[in-house]
Amino acid sequence: MSVSRADRRFWVVTLAAVLACALTASLGFWQLRRADLKNSLQAAIAERATLPELTNRDLQGVADSRPVLHRKARLLGHWLSGGTVYLDNRQMGQRQGFYVVTPLRLSGDNRVLYVQRGFVPRDFQDRTRVPAVPTDTSEVVVLGRMAAPPALVYELGEPGNGLIRQNLHVASAALALGVEAIDASLVQLEPSPGSAPDGLQRDWPQVANGVHKHHGYAFQWFGLCALLIVLYVWFQLISPQRRKHHPPTGLG
Repeated sequence: MSVSRADRRFWVVTLAAVLACALTASLGFWQLRRADLKNSLQAAIAERATLPELTNRDLQGVADSRPVLHRKARLLGHWLSGGTVYLDNRQMGQRQGFYVVTPLRLSGDNRVLYVQRGFVPRDFQDRTRVPAVPTDTSEVVVLGRMAAPPALVYELGEPGNGLIRQNLHVASAALALGVEAIDASLVQLEPSPGSAPDGLQRDWPQVANGVHKHHGYAFQWFGLCALLIVLYVWFQLISPQRRKHHPPTGLG
């Protein structure tokens, strides 16, 4: 029995609709799985923040910094003020400016840990001018949260090596100072006890997991899947039946 052209068209459209619905539905579920994964990561970060504070002893011999990320720390050391850099194009409280980053030589350790000390606003009259930040020469206590090295921003040309930089590459910066650095950073949360006021802002943004973005994408994919089903049912099932039972009438 031969298959009519209309039947072939019906099955081709049906196969295309099934494949399209399967694809959009699978993409929606994939976005939901991504959201669940990020929720789990956020829960792990929150749990780490409740653990006891890290000390210098806890960081001794640490080669892989991942297990200590997002934990609070109380560290002793000496600032290496000659290694201070001002990271450009940073924002805090909707103000443009710099993140001030200084290496801290850990007491009892030959290595340094780069500390994101805080934020200073930009001088828009002189874009090359940065405020001096008081830096103690004696041993200091630094309170903060362990984090990855400062986030990188888009940079044109070769990486800079001056006081103002777009990015800080920890390994190369430490090499220029002749020291060894831990592949991490410390986000300073409050001024060091007993130190002079430094004028830095520390309203650090909360770590966002972006889960709402994945929920939004999942809604879009599921919505597209539902739309494909509605269009298929209407044009392939309902509309042909309507034409069959209510054929158009000619004029005259």
